[in-house]
Amino acid sequence: MSNAVAIHPSVDNGIHAASGTFAGGTLACKCTTRPVKVHVACQSAHNHACGCTKCWKPAGALFAVVAVAPRDKVTVIENADKLKIVDASATIQRHACSECGVHMFGRIENAKHPFFGLDFIHTELSPEKGWSAPEFAAFVSSIIEAGADPANMGAVRARLKGLGLELYDCLSPALMDYIATHVAKQTGALKS
Repeated sequence: MSNAVAIHPSVDNGIHAASGTFAGGTLACKCTTRPVKVHVACQSAHNHACGCTKCWKPAGALFAVVAVAPRDKVTVIENADKLKIVDASATIQRHACSECGVHMFGRIENAKHPFFGLDFIHTELSPEKGWSAPEFAAFVSSIIEAGADPANMGAVRARLKGLGLELYDCLSPALMDYIATHVAKQTGALKS
């Protein structure tokens, strides 16, 4: 990586393609005793680097790397008693380990939200290889809100582009279309 801008440990040395046969794995928090474990029984989707100030990032990372999986495919399998919701008022209820602070999954409880039924996961917490690769970078400017130097944003954007990630200060076009379709169905502008 030499003098390149560090984005996140899981992408700094290049982005690895997903395995076509990958069917899920287990995420584990950073605790050395009684780690929280969450099984994801499918491949992840919409993996991306996220610069928002709510997503969990490993120490020194400018971005989180977050994917989604269907809610019914995400199951806490060990030490659920250690999980707590980080911010009960947030749209995404981020369930974190109360000891190490790692976010294990984020869940939307509002059934009217476009992303209801999808859980947000950090595939870097899995030892298994083959998860979906990050496809884009979202909320890029938001890293400034977390303390990143605005003068360095050109280098940050160049690094993200160098990794092959499209840059957005919102979500990718596919996810924005998904949201707009959901809203249009709710308002009657589109029929189901």
